Amino acid sequence: MSDLTQLGVAAIRDGVRDGAFSAREIAEAFIAQVEKGRALNAFVIETPEHALAAADAADAARAAGALKPLSGVPLGIKDLFATKGYQTTAGSHMLEGFKPVYESTVSGNLFAAGAGMLGKLNMDEFAMGSSNETSFFGNVLSPWRRNDGGNAALTPGGSSGGSASAVAARLAPGVTGTDTGGSIRQPAAFTGISGIKPTYGRCSRFGMVAFASSLDQAGPMAHDVRDCAIMLEAMAGFDPKDSTSLDLPVPNWEANLSSDIRGKRIGIPREYRIDGVPAEIDQVWEQGIAWMRDAGAEIVEVSLPHTRYALPTYYIIAPAEASSNLARYDGVRYGQRVAPENGNLTDMYEATRAAGFGAEVKRRIMIGTYVLSAGFYDAYFNQAQKVRALIARDFEQAFDKVDLLLTPTAPSAAFGLGEKTADPIAMYLNDVFAGPASLAGLPAMAVPAGLDSQGLPLGLQLIGRALDEQGVLNAALAFEERAGFTARPEAWW
Repeated sequence: MSDLTQLGVAAIRDGVRDGAFSAREIAEAFIAQVEKGRALNAFVIETPEHALAAADAADAARAAGALKPLSGVPLGIKDLFATKGYQTTAGSHMLEGFKPVYESTVSGNLFAAGAGMLGKLNMDEFAMGSSNETSFFGNVLSPWRRNDGGNAALTPGGSSGGSASAVAARLAPGVTGTDTGGSIRQPAAFTGISGIKPTYGRCSRFGMVAFASSLDQAGPMAHDVRDCAIMLEAMAGFDPKDSTSLDLPVPNWEANLSSDIRGKRIGIPREYRIDGVPAEIDQVWEQGIAWMRDAGAEIVEVSLPHTRYALPTYYIIAPAEASSNLARYDGVRYGQRVAPENGNLTDMYEATRAAGFGAEVKRRIMIGTYVLSAGFYDAYFNQAQKVRALIARDFEQAFDKVDLLLTPTAPSAAFGLGEKTADPIAMYLNDVFAGPASLAGLPAMAVPAGLDSQGLPLGLQLIGRALDEQGVLNAALAFEERAGFTARPEAWW
């Protein structure tokens, strides 16, 4: 049974179709694996009954010759997606106990495609964090350890830390993540898995707990490129309930997967070579460039001159939108309510928000409220929006010369829990390579490239033109074939 948990999305789908095993066998194997891996704290809640019901439906569908694209595949769902009848918290005390009466479009699409749900995955509170240490439900542990013999607990990255840890530890073959400024790509790089943030608008935001509405985007995280393509096909699509959803057909990304990238031009942004990044990051980047050249691509140096402003721009726009979005948590309609004795309505608002939000969420709300306030709106928020437009234009001009960009995903390998919590700026620097593509709304994918000297995964990032997920996936497949990354975490906690 434990061997079944080593299988990815494609292998499970094909095995159920071919009768190599039943969907129920798969579900039972992963349910047992989730129980075995509880020390990682990857799940906020477990939902074995959902996974088993979907598995039985898949086995019945196979008998009837009516299998769906994800029949028999049990998934983990990030706790940012509303799941009808199942607690949805966004990692916050504010929403503890909240059970939506509706389904998010993304999770609904996956379930309609035949997938089951193993549980809701832990995450940084309201997706605000890069280490999964801001969750009200405790930090997630990475299944990886340094090879120096120490037992220091490592972060799986954030905010999709539970998602990344679950795939890396083989608690789930595939999971949903969300990416606002790198929250799919950085955790994927930290844990040696693959993850893609599609073009903004490819996946509906309906039923996703909002952080920064102009940046938030759902995407899959899985063992490899093919598994991500399969999941993304099921997740994506136009949704009239989301005004930013793209009214475009969903391409056949898996069927059109090809590692033949001969003649493609891949850009290397000179501004991504920054001081203070460990030499091993530059070394793995150079190795990735060599692999792309070996695949027949032409390597071209490009310039993205406004990259240096991307991080401060992101940390003005995202908190500003968060300040607006999180105003709805007032203790009146749903979520936590703290009502002081003899207090008025304002006292209830203050008490509820003080008790319901964690320190990082409060910090970002205050930053966002400040930059939106009278006298500072033009100086900060408006200026940031103008710089965001310049960053997007940099990418457009680069894509006049090249087809894709290859960059590091994160400025380091996974770091120890507690190492950066006292310094918010050090934590925010985790987004330095991932943030620009988010600001421009472009598809970007993290793929594992190798291990550092401590035996920890390092990943590289491929960024494509808007709507060119196929180009990104194909280049990632060529990269994957050459990297041959097969390393697995040796032990769990």
